[in-house]
Amino acid sequence: MDIIFDMSSALCLLLGSFLCLSGGVGIIRFPDFYTRMHAVGVTDTLGAGMILIGLLLQTPEFLVVLKLLLILVMTVFISPVASHALAKAAFRNDLVPLSDGNENKGETES
Repeated sequence: MDIIFDMSSALCLLLGSFLCLSGGVGIIRFPDFYTRMHAVGVTDTLGAGMILIGLLLQTPEFLVVLKLLLILVMTVFISPVASHALAKAAFRNDLVPLSDGNENKGETES
């Protein structure tokens, strides 16, 4: 039974690390603020969640499990709200999403 927990923990940690890394690549590769925001918002929440689940499977102490669960719940609720708030603030400050008509303008409106 211990080997099952170790294998599933390793799988969750590897998957979470891959998701966080792919979010970092999304920041570099995507063309405008909104697509970068989407890449980071999705992969950050899921990647951190998978890493926390992997850590939950590794620890035997109840208090540590309780703290990790609290961090997991807070991450699942706070990260998407923060991403939405940043995107909405950018839109309200007239940051135009990249489309076919404004490819040469980049991230600022001229």
